[in-house]
Amino acid sequence: MPAWILPEYIEDLLPAEALRIELMRRRVIDLLLAHGYELVGPPLLEYVESLLTGSGGDTNLRMFKVVDQLSGRMMGLRADMTPQVARIDAHLLNRKGVARLCYAGSVLHAVPSGLTRTREPLQIGAELYGHAGLESDLEVQQLMLRSLAIAGMERIHIDLGHVAVFRGLVRGAGIQAELEKELFGVLQAKDTYALKQLCGKLEKNVEARVRQALLMLPELYGDENVLAAARKYLPDYPEIRTALDELRIAGAELRPLVDTLAFDLADLRGYHYHSGMVFAAYTSGSPNAIALGGRYDEVGKAFGRARPATGFSMDIRELSSLVQMDPSPRGIRAPYVKGDKKLEEKIGQLRSEGQVVVVNLPGHENGQDMPNCDRKLTLIQEVWSVVDI
Repeated sequence: MPAWILPEYIEDLLPAEALRIELMRRRVIDLLLAHGYELVGPPLLEYVESLLTGSGGDTNLRMFKVVDQLSGRMMGLRADMTPQVARIDAHLLNRKGVARLCYAGSVLHAVPSGLTRTREPLQIGAELYGHAGLESDLEVQQLMLRSLAIAGMERIHIDLGHVAVFRGLVRGAGIQAELEKELFGVLQAKDTYALKQLCGKLEKNVEARVRQALLMLPELYGDENVLAAARKYLPDYPEIRTALDELRIAGAELRPLVDTLAFDLADLRGYHYHSGMVFAAYTSGSPNAIALGGRYDEVGKAFGRARPATGFSMDIRELSSLVQMDPSPRGIRAPYVKGDKKLEEKIGQLRSEGQVVVVNLPGHENGQDMPNCDRKLTLIQEVWSVVDI
């Protein structure tokens, strides 16, 4: 095998794409900073126990693991930055009030999450800690949509769900943990046949209206009529009633900001991680969600300090592949003249103004090494001036 061959689902970023991704990252981070989110930078490596705390079993399967040569303990390469940021909020910042944090960095996956996905996403996101109300959910959801817009995404569709709907059914009916896990699996897979089989096992222990509600969940996807149907046919448990109220309000707030919006009451993505409303954004040209988020109040408790939390994240590398643009700036070609102070001053001035100036090296005066230059510095009447090539 040639030494330059990369592993599957790992790839280099060439100049145009690397610049496009970097410009997206800067725009999104600047937007988050303008909204009061403070930038943090968690380490790429941590002890496995820390990375898995509060993150559910999926993270363990996605994580690369190595042995620390200093301590002999098992370390993990982060597969998700959100638990790390929750740890920072809980143990390092230790604030009593609201904390708004943002981040950007590479994460590594042992296996890709899809056929077209990289194993090295560039995750960027924002997390809000210390507020349990719907207002913070809406702030994060709206900020996600603004982030997608500033990154160049158009025609956004958003799905809204709430894990309390399924959780309320399970708890209200007293369904045991093992069967809850099976129900979660078939609902996540939208396997209606297996769902019917499992609900058949519940016939002796669970009342008919709960079994009927579980069977309905995969069908409860669509517009506001979904919420009306849920109120009519699902048990009137307080947890479910509150979840439907929150979805109704969020839908009304977000609808003017997106092209289309739907409610998905069977969306259990991150069920063992999230604790409230969840959301996912989609756009044309991508079968995958381009941004994900939700409430995860129980993660802080896993770190020893219970904190309400909600946030979103997205993969800038994937977003970059959906934007058709050449971000490469056009440059100015300058000659190599040793000791010419006026030329050096002119080059410095242009660069301070944000212009790209590339100096020809001796033997390369024809400019073939600088394909993006469309102007050049020329000495005209003893003044260095910029002219078109």
